[in-house]
Amino acid sequence: PSQGTVNQELSNLFNELWRLDVNRMKPGIDYTISVQGRAGFVNQGSHVVMDRASLPLFSNVNESKLRNITTFSLFMKLLDNYERSTGITERVTPEELTEINLFLDAVLETQVMKRAHQYLVSKGKSSSDSRQFKNQLNLIWFHLYHRQRNTGPDSCGFEHVFVGETKSGTEVIGFHNWVQFFLQEKNSHLDYKGYKARDQDLPDQDDHVLNLQFSWHGVVKPVGSAFIGTSPEFEMAIFTIIFLMITERSTTVLVNIDQCQMELVVIRQGRCLGTAYPKLLSSNSRHVSQHSH
Repeated sequence: PSQGTVNQELSNLFNELWRLDVNRMKPGIDYTISVQGRAGFVNQGSHVVMDRASLPLFSNVNESKLRNITTFSLFMKLLDNYERSTGITERVTPEELTEINLFLDAVLETQVMKRAHQYLVSKGKSSSDSRQFKNQLNLIWFHLYHRQRNTGPDSCGFEHVFVGETKSGTEVIGFHNWVQFFLQEKNSHLDYKGYKARDQDLPDQDDHVLNLQFSWHGVVKPVGSAFIGTSPEFEMAIFTIIFLMITERSTTVLVNIDQCQMELVVIRQGRCLGTAYPKLLSSNSRHVSQHSH
């Protein structure tokens, strides 16, 4: 489909997964965000940035609830398993392998991933055998590869998308997950600088996708993006589906999920995931009202 066409089949499927996502945290109940001011333009690699948000993005998060949801709690255990810097070889310990296994098992138990699996089987993209599907998820998300030349394997899809990495100390790459954002912000490693949006499109605290600017360990990400409140299984499911359904090296799919219109971008690194992220185009169903005028 061309850039301007909504992919209706995937929109329908992703809305079904959205409704099945019982582990999603609810804005204003399980967490509160404060979007504050619109971030300015920053050159990649710049350390100088106007802070349009004096407060954290997350005013509060119900952490005890997060830690009591199996997929979230196992997900959070994986976040400290990686070297932040690209070019440093990743070493995977037996404990870390166990953590990955337990996480994938928990994800495969969810209705979200069961439905995603069913869809992929119906399209001939995955085996109906759940162990083989688990191996497929493991290869896509956790198999280590070289992001930077001349080093040992220093990256994987999970690390890039959910944990974030820094490149030569001057740029933040990846880092598209709200739980990691919240935890890094809470530990004062991350400073939210403001939201990014088109003029008429102000985000609010109920939005489940945000484009944002932040610095992490002093390194600026001029424009980042993340789902907010969603479960790890939801994010893995939609990006796995796009990865397996569309085999170009770089793919952008236009979808409507809940009240948001967004592009979902997936870039491959061979048989593994290079990166995957949402890019919010409009929220609160504004794309619907614009067409009706």
